[in-house]
Amino acid sequence: MTLAEYLARQQARVDRALERWVPAESTLPESIHKAMRYSLFAGGKRVRPILCMAAAEAVSDAPEGIESAACTLELIHTYSLIHDDLPALDNDDLRRGVPTCHKVFGDAIAILAGDALLTLAFQVLSQMDCEAPRKVAMMEELSTAAGTVGGMIGGQVCDLEGEDQHPTAALLEAIHRAKTGALLRASLRMGGIYAGADREQLDALSCFGEHVGLAFQIVDDILDVEQSSEALGKTAGKDAEQHKITFPAVYGLDRSRAMAEEERLAAHLALRPFDERAERLRELADFIVHRRA
Repeated sequence: MTLAEYLARQQARVDRALERWVPAESTLPESIHKAMRYSLFAGGKRVRPILCMAAAEAVSDAPEGIESAACTLELIHTYSLIHDDLPALDNDDLRRGVPTCHKVFGDAIAILAGDALLTLAFQVLSQMDCEAPRKVAMMEELSTAAGTVGGMIGGQVCDLEGEDQHPTAALLEAIHRAKTGALLRASLRMGGIYAGADREQLDALSCFGEHVGLAFQIVDDILDVEQSSEALGKTAGKDAEQHKITFPAVYGLDRSRAMAEEERLAAHLALRPFDERAERLRELADFIVHRRA
């Protein structure tokens, strides 16, 4: 199976899991469920849940039910995008190639849709058919990665407060290891936990996740400079317009590209304990660094 075929198959698995767990548009109150589903199913590469499933498959042969755990990462990620696009934060009108949630449903419903997706993620984890200790461990991983201390929300706060500050390498790395890297790292760890990874395997997945998470953000920053809004599915050039602290702003484009490649190679090395079982994860690291949107 080619990587493109693998991605399409895994995306379909994630979408089927989301369909099962997210209330239908006709469920009362209809407005909130329409808004939740609008943003969830507007597109997206499903990178985080696919990394989660690939990590589980590196540990154990096709662990049954992993797609439910994986889809919680997409619920959290989509909630963060809805809130990030709001006028009070990044004030964006385009996401995944369509108008942002608040542009379609209004600020109030968009805020509540994000809240609902966040809440639903933990409902899904609590109701999965899985051993209780693994459920608790995955809840800890997801809540920490989404939280304020070294997690996504903390990184978003630092990103917001960093606007118009002098861009430094230390501040840049602190922001993005939390804002983007924490949830990507959690994706790998949750997959490993679900599949019963031992300590060595979990450490390897954590290391891989840290390198992939940083590579992902470096490439995201580069694409914001180089690509069009049509190609990205979101407003291009927004980082420079808002004076965000980015890798190109600190290092320039050429050095940023070299750094992404360094992180890709380091991610490959982290997977040595898995040998050929982690080949899909290596391909996903390559995909993340070499993507053009």
